[in-house]
Amino acid sequence: MVLHITPYSSSCLHFLDGLSWSLVFPCYWLLDQLLASCLATSLEKRQRSQDPCSLLTLCVLIMAPLYLLLLLASLPFALLGFVIWAPLQAIRQPYLYTYHRLEKRQAEQGDAAPGFVGVRDWRPQGKSFCFCSANVCLLPDSLARFNNLSDTQRRAREVGKRIRNGACRPQIKIYIDSPTNTSISAASFSSLPTGFRRTSSLDQRPDQTHIVNGPADTENEPLAECVQISISAPEPDPHPEEAETGNHQSGERAGGDVGSMTASRESLTRYQGSDGCVMISSNNTLSHVPRTSIFKRPGRKRRHGDEAFDHDISAFFPANLDFLALQEVFDHSSTTRLRQQLHRYFPYVLSDVGRYGWKGCCSRFKFLNSGLLLASRYPILDARYECYPNGRGEDALAAKGALFAKVHVGTSHQEQRVVGYLTCTHLHAIEGDASVRCEQLDLLLQWGAEFRQASSHHSGGEKIFEDLVAFDVILGDLNFDNCSSEDKLEQQHALFSIYKDPCRQGPGEDKPWALGTLLDPSGLYDDEVSSPESLQKVMENEEGRKEYLVFPPSKSHCPSKSQKGRNIPLKGNGRRIDYILYSDEGLQQDWKLEIEEFSFVTQLAGLTDHLPVAMRLAVSTGEEDS
Repeated sequence: MVLHITPYSSSCLHFLDGLSWSLVFPCYWLLDQLLASCLATSLEKRQRSQDPCSLLTLCVLIMAPLYLLLLLASLPFALLGFVIWAPLQAIRQPYLYTYHRLEKRQAEQGDAAPGFVGVRDWRPQGKSFCFCSANVCLLPDSLARFNNLSDTQRRAREVGKRIRNGACRPQIKIYIDSPTNTSISAASFSSLPTGFRRTSSLDQRPDQTHIVNGPADTENEPLAECVQISISAPEPDPHPEEAETGNHQSGERAGGDVGSMTASRESLTRYQGSDGCVMISSNNTLSHVPRTSIFKRPGRKRRHGDEAFDHDISAFFPANLDFLALQEVFDHSSTTRLRQQLHRYFPYVLSDVGRYGWKGCCSRFKFLNSGLLLASRYPILDARYECYPNGRGEDALAAKGALFAKVHVGTSHQEQRVVGYLTCTHLHAIEGDASVRCEQLDLLLQWGAEFRQASSHHSGGEKIFEDLVAFDVILGDLNFDNCSSEDKLEQQHALFSIYKDPCRQGPGEDKPWALGTLLDPSGLYDDEVSSPESLQKVMENEEGRKEYLVFPPSKSHCPSKSQKGRNIPLKGNGRRIDYILYSDEGLQQDWKLEIEEFSFVTQLAGLTDHLPVAMRLAVSTGEEDS
C-alpha cells in the first residue's frame, strides 16, 4: 500500500486547490472572526466586567463592523473559489502522511531523529508500548468558543509543545542495592515511587553517586540498603528546523515559548516523601524541603487488591510515548502548527484526515474533515480512512470516521515483521442518538477486520510472509460513558466482548479509580485548575471532581448547563468518554498482553475540555532472554 504524501496526485490539481483556497480563505477568516467577536469566553466576560472600558471591549465594538464590511466585499471572490474548490474535494486523498527527514549529518553518522526508534530492536521476550489519546478541541475559533475555548492557533502550538515536553522528559530509573538484591531496576511511567526512606543519591550514571542523607527513619529498614536514582535526558535536537514531506518547515526552537515553561518545569520536578520530602529539580540535585512548602496530595496509586496494573493521575504525558491519537484537530492552520511541533518527537504523522465537500450526489456537504490525527515513533506501513455515513444534525457537517494504521515495531529472527494495529476514531456526539453510535461501532469492527485481513501479509522477494501481530488498539472519543443510564445500549455493544477496557468493571460499572475525562467548560479558567499541577490536585480530590467534571446526565439536570452549585447526588467519577481499548485476539500462540500502567493526564489544562488518557501495554512472547 502506498501512503499518500500529498493531497493530490497531480501538481496541477494541487495548484488549483491552493488557488481556490486563497480565494475562499479571506471570507472564511472574516466570518470566523465576526462570529468569534460575538461569542465571549468566561475569561473575556470576567475581564470586561472588571473593566467595562477595557481595550478588549473597544476592539470588539470597532472590529465587528469592519469584519462585516470586509466579509461582504470578499463574498464574490469566495464564490468563485468555492466553484473551483468543491469539485476537487471528491478526488482529494483521504489523509496526508508526513515524516521527519533525517538531516544529512545525522544520516551519515547513523543518528536517528528525536523520538525515532529502530524496528530491529525487537527483543525475543517482547517489549512494551505506550499509547495516548486526547480530544484537543482545535475547531475554528468561533466554534471553539461554544466550548469556552479561544485562540485556536495559539492552543494548537502549545498543545504540541506540552505533549513533546512531556514525552521527552528525562527517563527516571530506580536502582536498589541491598544485601539480598543488587540489580533491581524500574522505569518510571509518570512519577517516582513513593516512600523514600533510605539513603538516596542522584546522578546520570549508576556507578557514580553523591550521597545525601535521607529522612531519619530506619527502624525497620536494613542500613546497607540504598536507593539510587538515575536520570537520563534525551539529547537536544541540534537542528530545530522542521522537515516534512511537502517541504513544510518551521524555524521555532523547541521549548522557546514562555507559555510552555510550566510543562518543562513540571516534567523535571516531582515531590515525594513522608515526614520530609525529596525534591528532584532541573539542576540534577536532591534536597529536602518541608512538607508545608508544597501542596499535599496522595502518593501514586499502586496495585490494590486484585488490580493487575498501576494507575494514577499524572500532571504530564508519559515519558517515551510511542503512539498518539488526537481528535477534533479540525482547523487547517492549527493542524500545520500542531504537526510541526509533534514532528520534533514523532517521526511519522497521519493528519488532515477525512474529506470535504460532497462525496457523491446523495451525500451531505462536509464543512469539516474528521479531525483525526495519529502520530507514531514507529514506521507506518499502511493506513486507511473510512467515513461514518449515518451522522445526524450538526455532527453530519463533519466527516467523522475511523483511521486505521499498521505500524512496524520489529523484525523477528525468522525475518518476519512484527506489526501493531492502531485505530483512531471519533463517534457521533449528540446525546440520545445511541442507535447512531451503535451503528458506527458495528462499522468500526467491520472496517477494522477488513483492514487487518487486507494488510496481514507482505512480500519479501518471491516469498509471502505472514506478519506477527503484537497488539491491536482502539483509541478515541466514543462520546458515551460506561456509567450513564442513557448509554446502556452502547455499554452492551459487542465491541467490549472483543476489546478490553482497562477502566471497566462491567456494563454500567467502572473501576473505583476510573476518572471522568470530560471537563465542565464553565470552569476551565478558574485558578484552581489553571495549571497541570493544580488540575491534578483537584482531580485527586472527590469534591474537586464533582466541581469540575461533567457527570452522567440525569432527568433533573440538563447536561448543557453548568454543574456548579447543583444539589442532585453525583455518582461515580464523571463522564469517561475517552477510551483506550486493546484486544488479544489474533496474536501468536503463547503471546500475551499485560497492562503495566494507566494514567489520566492533566498537562493540557486550560487548552482543552478533555483529559487525555495514556496506557502502557507489555507484549510478552513467552521466550527466554538469551
